[in-house]
Amino acid sequence: MTPTPILPPDSSYLIDASGYTGTAEQVFTPVDAYEVCGVMRQANVELQPVTISGAGTGVTGGRVPQGGWVLSLERLTTVDIGSGFATCGAGVLLRDLLTAATPSRQYYAPDPTEWGASLGGTVATNASGSRSFMYGDTRRHVRALQVILASGEKIRLRRGEKPPIELPEIPGPKTTKNTAGYFLRPGMDYIDLFIGSEGTLGVVVEAEVVLMRMPKELFTGVVFYTTDDAALAAVEEWHDVRGLRMLEYLDAASLDLLRPRYSEIPKSARAAILIEQEVNDGEDAEDAWLIRLGKSKALDTSWFATSAADREKFRKFRHSVPEAVNDLIRRKGLTKMGSDFAVPIKRNGDMLKIYREALDREFPGQYVIFGHIGDAHLHANILPANQEEWVRAKALMMEFARQAVAMGGTVSAEHGLGKRKKDLLPLMFSEHEIALMRSVKARLDPKNLLGRGTLFD
Repeated sequence: MTPTPILPPDSSYLIDASGYTGTAEQVFTPVDAYEVCGVMRQANVELQPVTISGAGTGVTGGRVPQGGWVLSLERLTTVDIGSGFATCGAGVLLRDLLTAATPSRQYYAPDPTEWGASLGGTVATNASGSRSFMYGDTRRHVRALQVILASGEKIRLRRGEKPPIELPEIPGPKTTKNTAGYFLRPGMDYIDLFIGSEGTLGVVVEAEVVLMRMPKELFTGVVFYTTDDAALAAVEEWHDVRGLRMLEYLDAASLDLLRPRYSEIPKSARAAILIEQEVNDGEDAEDAWLIRLGKSKALDTSWFATSAADREKFRKFRHSVPEAVNDLIRRKGLTKMGSDFAVPIKRNGDMLKIYREALDREFPGQYVIFGHIGDAHLHANILPANQEEWVRAKALMMEFARQAVAMGGTVSAEHGLGKRKKDLLPLMFSEHEIALMRSVKARLDPKNLLGRGTLFD
C-alpha cells in the first residue's frame, strides 16, 4: 500500500464538519484489516502518531490530525446482510447500510442526523439520534467488533465476552445516553470499552450490528404549540406511550429559521414536538392521538403523515434545523457554538429553563434550541457574530456544562469530545478518574500513537 505524500492544507482529510482543521504528513487508505495491521506496525517502528479518519461528519475534531499520519477507513465498505444483523466494514456509510438492509425489510435503528456518517465513526462516538428515545445509542446495537490494536494486533470481540485485563471502574451519569470519556462499568463487556472511545484505544475495522424488522405501521406527526410550557407538558405526558420511538423538539427560533423553506408552519406556532410511534396490529393510533392532542392543547393545524412521503418530509423537516443553522453561519461567516449536554429525564424542564433564561439575556435572537427532548438531550446552538461574542459564548457553554453535570448529567451525549471539547472532561470526572482513563489508554496504547490530542492533552 502506497501512502499519499504530505497533505496540502486544503485536503479533505484535514477538516471535519465543525470546521476544525489540522495537519498531517501522510494518509493511508487500506483495503482490508491486513493492511491496517501493517500501517499500525509501521507506526510503532517509526513512532508516528495515527489519527483514524471516517467520513468527516463529526463535529468535535476527533478525525482531524495534529501531525503524523491519517488512517482513512473509507475503502472498508463490505456489507453482508443477515437475518437480524449486518456485518459491515468501518467505512460503510449509514445510508448504504440502510439501502442494503431495505430489501429484506430490516433497518438499523440508530438514526444520527447525518446519514453520510460512516458506521465506524458512529461506533467510535457511540452516536445516537432521533430514534434514541426507544432504541438508545449505538452501543445497544453492536454485537461484535474486529479491532486492530495500536501494536498492530488484530482482535475479535463479541457481546458477552469479559475483559482479559483488569479495568478500573468509573460511575457514569444518570442519563439515558453518554459518550464522554471511557465506558468503565462493573461487569462490563470488553467490546464496550472500544465503543465510544473515539479512536484512541484501537482501530475498529468491522462491526456486526443488530438489524430490526420494519414495523408494519408508523404514526408520525409534527405537533405545534403556542408556548414552550405546553410542549414540555405534552412530552412529560407522552413519555410512557407504548411504541413511541421519537420525541423531538424545535423551539420558536428553529421554526422561524425553517419558515422560508416551509411556509405552511402555523404563524402562531412557537414550539413543535415531532412524534413517531410503531403501531401494533389492531391499535387505533389516530384516535388515541386525537385524545392526547386535545388534552395537550396542540394547535389544530398540526401535521400528521398519511403516506411514506409524508413521513420522509417530516424527517427532512427535523433534520433541516441543523442544516439551516450551518447554512446561516456559512453565509454570514460565523462560527456556531453548540451543546451536546444531557440531564436526567426529571430535570428536562430545568435545563431548558436554564438555556432559555441565559440565552435570552446574553444572545437574544442569536440562538436556536432543538433536539432529543425525550432523552432530556437538547442542542443549544449559539450564533456569535464576532470573536468577542464567540469568547462569551464559549464561557456560557462551560457554565451550561457545569449545571448539566450538577444535575447528574453528561457533557456529551452523542457526539463525543474529540479535540474541540476535551476541556469539558474535567467538569464531569475527577483528576483521579481521568488518571484511571489514562491508565487504560497507556495499557492498550503505551506509545500514545492513536488519536493523539483527542480526549486528553
